[in-house]
Amino acid sequence: MLWKAVRAKKLHLPRILVRLQSSSTAEFQELHPLLLKRAEKYAEELKALEKWMAKGEGTFDVERQKKFSRLCAVVDSFHRYSREIELLKDLQDMMKDDPSLRDEAQQEMAEIRPQLEKTSSSLLGQLLPPHPFADRPCILEIRPGVGGIEAMIFAQDLLGMYINYAHNKRWKYHIISQSANESGSGIVDAILSIDEPGSYDKLRFEAGVHRVQRIPATETKGRTHTSTAAVVVLPQMAEDNEKEAESYERTFKPDEIRIDVMRARGKGGQHVNTTDSAVRLTHYPSGIVINMQNERSQHKNKAKAFAILRARLAEIEQKAKEEKARAARKGQVSTTDRSDKVRTYNFPQNRITDHRCGFNLHDMEGIMAGERLDDVIDAMQIYDSDTRAKELLVEVQGTA
Repeated sequence: MLWKAVRAKKLHLPRILVRLQSSSTAEFQELHPLLLKRAEKYAEELKALEKWMAKGEGTFDVERQKKFSRLCAVVDSFHRYSREIELLKDLQDMMKDDPSLRDEAQQEMAEIRPQLEKTSSSLLGQLLPPHPFADRPCILEIRPGVGGIEAMIFAQDLLGMYINYAHNKRWKYHIISQSANESGSGIVDAILSIDEPGSYDKLRFEAGVHRVQRIPATETKGRTHTSTAAVVVLPQMAEDNEKEAESYERTFKPDEIRIDVMRARGKGGQHVNTTDSAVRLTHYPSGIVINMQNERSQHKNKAKAFAILRARLAEIEQKAKEEKARAARKGQVSTTDRSDKVRTYNFPQNRITDHRCGFNLHDMEGIMAGERLDDVIDAMQIYDSDTRAKELLVEVQGTA
């Protein structure tokens, strides 16, 4: 194998140029030199931290542990990228120096490039500033949009998709609340808690309006209908257990919050209509209203309502910061904010399309089973990395 001979040479760190976009036949483009400087800076920080650890001075707290883990991951990717791109360059030199090795070198390059693209995408994502809530668990709120009962059925399908996804990844999850459509199939709304740390960073691009195109079960003439459902993704800001309910209240001023208690509504039963367990929480400054009645305990319902309120307010605050930062940048580029119709599920064509990044996948069964959702999420993460890299380069060049 040619690559074994190439790797026997002494390697050096190459200069990184622009975000790669290549095929097995196209010329490979490296990452940008400004991104290289960030990687080199992280490598220097890791060396300094390792020296500090070797001396045994001070305490190695949780924050230093997180920083050490992140720096190790970035530097490992950087070194792997450097080795792979050096190997690719040496193979290209071999093709020029010895035409007899051209076919073999091209075959080796075709095998190396897919891995190099993966390594480069991973490195780029690690070099960009992490989302402030990246390590948080998340809450998914799902509500039907236009389309009547079919929209309610689609909302239920999305809930099942996310439950399947969490189950496939062996993430802990639980349904905080779910309101069934009493007059037919589907759900009126649902709130799903994904309790895995880091799940917010993985699922935050699911936020937005999801559109479905299919023939409803109630359609007698075989016509395709279009319906929508809205998905909201929130970071979990604290555990929503009973013991912390009072601490949630103390984070708000008395005149900011109104708490109403009432009897739970439902299809009946010994508990539903006999106790004042349901809670309605109103936050006056934001206008947010949260109704919670799934638990038999008023105390637990109140704790869950405050947890969701904290999550919504945290997201609003973060979005405001992001918008302010973007407005201050010169040469603003497109972003991945939520907008109408982020994704379409076309059942007749067995096709899922993410309209933000233009990704298409023909496997509806795999998507709804949660097995292929990572394909769409990964495509969106690559698109987001590209977009944020452009913003970062514009910002750095503007201050250079």
